[in-house]
Amino acid sequence: MNHTSSFLLVAAVIAAGVSGCATSGVRQPAGVPPTVMRPDESGFVAGTGIESQDLVTVTDKMARSVLGIPEIARAQARPYIVLEPVTNNTRFPINKDIFLTRIRTQLNSKATGQVSFLDREMMKTLERERALKQSGQVTASADPNVVEFRGADYFLTGKLDGLTTRTSAGTSDYVLYSFRLTNARTSEIVWEDSAEIKKQGLEDAAYR
Repeated sequence: MNHTSSFLLVAAVIAAGVSGCATSGVRQPAGVPPTVMRPDESGFVAGTGIESQDLVTVTDKMARSVLGIPEIARAQARPYIVLEPVTNNTRFPINKDIFLTRIRTQLNSKATGQVSFLDREMMKTLERERALKQSGQVTASADPNVVEFRGADYFLTGKLDGLTTRTSAGTSDYVLYSFRLTNARTSEIVWEDSAEIKKQGLEDAAYR
């Protein structure tokens, strides 16, 4: 095979490879790949508002705190808790209920048998299922006419309050995270705890 034939063969192989890559749909990503971090780490993309590390720090503290009170630690019978919506009074439009969700999952995973949470978000589904059993459209292992929905012993809720200062030097944000446990029978606040975080920065950030 002469030099010209070899050159043409190599060119054909390269062209075929390029054509295959073009039709495969796989593209090399441009730029720097994302950095995988722990949720409790403070990353380089951050602002003065509520970040994942704040969520982890606050909810871990609240879960430990609520387990230490006599009403939970020394309860003769396992108490039942209902989560109520969190009030967000800060300037950050975050998913505020993620705080209670993480407190609940922490307690359910680390305090098995000490507390139970009632799933009030499923009430319509549960009532529909009971109606189907009562009408005989689906089978029931127990008497469908007996109401089995439990009442709450306590309500767990929280509030996020913020204070913001802006000057030509930057932005400062203070956030107070407060949570409380209320007796469903007496309305007594049996537990309350808080955490406060303050941050300052040169530039603000957008939160969603």
